[in-house]
This record gives sequence, structure tokens and C-alpha cells, in this order.
Amino acid sequence: QVQLVESGGGLVQAGGSLRLSCAASGRTFNSGTMAWFRQAPGKEREFVAGISFSRSTDSTSYADSVKGRFTISRDNAKNRLYLQMNSLKPEDTALYYCAVDRVAGGYFAYIARYDYWGQGTQVTVSS
Repeated sequence: QVQLVESGGGLVQAGGSLRLSCAASGRTFNSGTMAWFRQAPGKEREFVAGISFSRSTDSTSYADSVKGRFTISRDNAKNRLYLQMNSLKPEDTALYYCAVDRVAGGYFAYIARYDYWGQGTQVTVSS
């Protein structure tokens, strides 16, 4: 089992920045995929960013709506996943979730592939 706990959400003005963190505990993996998703009220959960890692390399993927503004990274030693969010917009307002798949590679945005999910952290961007 893997437990995921997100933190770092909050209220920020448009144009501001936030850094989300996801702490993973329990079973760890030498390879896999970790991702951030978000869900706004009345909308479906959507992919934000993902990172696929193995012993040799990492690869990342971003939703078009956040490219150039958000950066996903991970600290393997600390078992943490991060999402640096810059130039935030009101449309970024959502509950942000961390997710883990034990398989590296593949289609990042496919929600059903992820085995573990956190409870989410709220991000609110005011105009």
C-alpha cells in the first residue's frame, strides 16, 4: 500500500505562485509514474502534469493548459512529488490530487491506470 498526502494549497491572487507537495509513504518503487490531477466544481477530474521514472531516466508530460507555467518534479530520497505553479489563473482553481501508478511510461492522462490517490489540496485563484 502507498499513502499519499498533498499539501501546499491555498488562496492566491491571479499571477501568483504556489508549490504543491505530495508525500508518499508505505511501499516505494524504483520505477513508476506519479501525476497531478485536478477537479473543479461541476467538472471532471483532469490531468495536469506527470512524471514517469525509472532507474535511468525521468520523463514529464503536461496538459496544454499549464505548459510553461507549471513544473512537476520529484525528490526520490524524500519520497515527495512537487508541482510548482506560476502565473496562476482563476481557471486553475480546483482540488488538486496526487496519484501514483506502479508502471512507468504509457499515457499519463489515463485516470484508471493510477493505483493510489491522495485526498487532495484546494487551490483557489482570485481575479
